[in-house]
Amino acid sequence: MKSRMLATLAMLSIAVAVPAHAQKTAGDVIDDNTVNASVKSALVSDKATDAGKINVETYKGVVLLSGFVPTQGQKDAAGKVAAGVSGVKEVKNEIAIGPSQSTGQKLDDSMLTGKVKAALVDAKDVKSGQINVETNGGVVQLSGFVTSGAMRDRAIKVATGVEGVKRVDDALLVKPTE
Repeated sequence: MKSRMLATLAMLSIAVAVPAHAQKTAGDVIDDNTVNASVKSALVSDKATDAGKINVETYKGVVLLSGFVPTQGQKDAAGKVAAGVSGVKEVKNEIAIGPSQSTGQKLDDSMLTGKVKAALVDAKDVKSGQINVETNGGVVQLSGFVTSGAMRDRAIKVATGVEGVKRVDDALLVKPTE
C-alpha cells in the first residue's frame, strides 16, 4: 500500500512538472531536475532551514525558493544552502516571512489556496500548471516560472479577486527568452 502511494505521488509530481518543462530540451530538464533534487536534499540536511515550508523550482540553473518561514534567519539560511549546490547558476530567494499558524488558520488557508488554484485554472489566459500557490494568514503567494509578464500580471489579478485574499505576494519569474 505504501509503495503504491509513493508511486502514485511520483507519477503525479511528474505530471505536474511536465507543463513547466515544455520549453526546455531533454538535457535541460534532467539538469534542472538534478539541481532541484540536490537543493531540496541540502535544505533537508541543513538544521537551520525548515525544508517542509520551502518550495524549490529550477529553470535552466536558476533556482527559485518560495513559501513561508517564520524568521529572516531561516530565509537567509535557505538562500545560502541553495547557492552552495553544484549546478546552481543563480538563486532567487522569494521566501516570505510569516508567523506560525494555528490548526484552524491552516485549514482556512488550505481552503483559500484551493479557491485561488480553482480561479487560476478557470482563467483561460493563465497556465495554472506553471504557478504554485501558498497561503499564510490569508496572504497568498504565487510562485513559479511563467512564460510572460502579461500572464504574471493576470495571475496576480485573478488571485487578488478571490474572496478572503488579504494580499498577494508576487514570486513569479518570467522565463528568459533565448
